[in-house]
Amino acid sequence: MQRNMYVYILVMAAVSYTIRVLPLTLIRKPIKNRFLRSFLYYVPYVTLAVMTFPAMIEATQSPVAGTLALVLGIVLAWCGFGLFGVAASCCVLVFVLEWFL
Repeated sequence: MQRNMYVYILVMAAVSYTIRVLPLTLIRKPIKNRFLRSFLYYVPYVTLAVMTFPAMIEATQSPVAGTLALVLGIVLAWCGFGLFGVAASCCVLVFVLEWFL
């Protein structure tokens, strides 16, 4: 079991290293394709959203409370509220909904 763990760690390190080094070695010139540049620009935001949104819904006792807090957060952020106001409002909404549901 102990030996397999080291093999797993080595394979994981090799894959992570290869993923980071391969683009640096293969792509020498600046990327001029407008579509590819915009795609690469949005990849971190999409990755963060894909990890965050399901966690916000599943972190509550009721998925309805999580979904409504997500909708409220999107609306408040769209209206220009700051991060603290959006987070506090969502927390209060989840607390109230789980208290009564």
